[in-house]
Amino acid sequence: MRNSIKTTATLLAAAVLAAGASACSPPSKGGGDKNGALIVGANPVPHAEILNYVKDHLAKKEGLKLEVKEFTDYNSLNPATQDGSVDANYFQNKPFLDDYKKKRGGDIVPVVTVHLEPLGLFSHKAKKADDLKKGATVAVPNDAVNEARALQLLSDHGVIKLKKGVGTEATPKDIADNPKDLKFKELEAPQLPRSLDDVDAAVINGNYAIQAKLNPAKEALILESPDNSPYGNFLAVKKGNEDDPRVKKLAKLLTSPQVKKFIKDKYDGSVLASF
Repeated sequence: MRNSIKTTATLLAAAVLAAGASACSPPSKGGGDKNGALIVGANPVPHAEILNYVKDHLAKKEGLKLEVKEFTDYNSLNPATQDGSVDANYFQNKPFLDDYKKKRGGDIVPVVTVHLEPLGLFSHKAKKADDLKKGATVAVPNDAVNEARALQLLSDHGVIKLKKGVGTEATPKDIADNPKDLKFKELEAPQLPRSLDDVDAAVINGNYAIQAKLNPAKEALILESPDNSPYGNFLAVKKGNEDDPRVKKLAKLLTSPQVKKFIKDKYDGSVLASF
C-alpha cells in the first residue's frame, strides 16, 4: 500500500512538471491562434529582408504581430507550410508551385504577388554573351522550373534556340539549335554563384546573386525581362487560410507604397516590385 501511494505521488508530480513545462514552452508550429503572431517562412534575401522591413516599420500600426522564419533551403518551405510549421511562406513563383504540387501534392495557394527577381547570366570570363567561346560550359539551376527558365533566357537572347512550345518544362534536350555547342552543368541554385570560377558562365537566380554580392541589374551579361513574367514571387498559404485576418493584413502591407519604395531603394533594379 505504501509503495502504491509513493508511486501515485511520483506520477502526479511528473504530470505537474510536464504540464508546467508545456505551459512555459513556446509553440513550435504556426497556424493555431489567430490572435498570435503570423509565422512566415522565407528565403533570407530578399524575401526575409522585405518581411522584416514590414515587421519593423509597418506591422505594428496595422495591429499585426509578425514572426519571420528564415529558410536557406527553399525546398523546405512548402512542406513547412503544408504541415503547419509556418503559417505562410514567401519565396516562390507560380511555375515553381505548380511543379511542386504536381510532384508532391498539397494545397498551397498564392495570396498576393510582391516582386520579381530577374534571372541573369553571369561570367568571370566573358563581358557579353557573344564572347562565350565554342564549347563553353554554362551552369544552370538543377530544379525543373528554374532550369527551364534559364534556358528560356538564353533562347530569348539568341544564345541558343529552344524547340517551339516547350515553355516552362524545357531541358537541355529541348535545345533545337546550339551554335556555340555550349555544355550545360546542372547545379543546385545556391551553388551557382560559387561556380563562376569553375565554369565559363552561370545563369543565377536573382536572390542568390544578391546574396553573393552580384548586382544583376549592372553585372549580368543578359537579364530576364519583367514584362508579362510568370515568375513573380508571392505570399502563399495553405488553402483555407487566405481569409485569416493576419494574412490579409500582411498582403496589404507587402503591396503598399512603402514596400515598393523599399524594394526600389534597397535593390536598385536587382529586385522589381510586381504591383
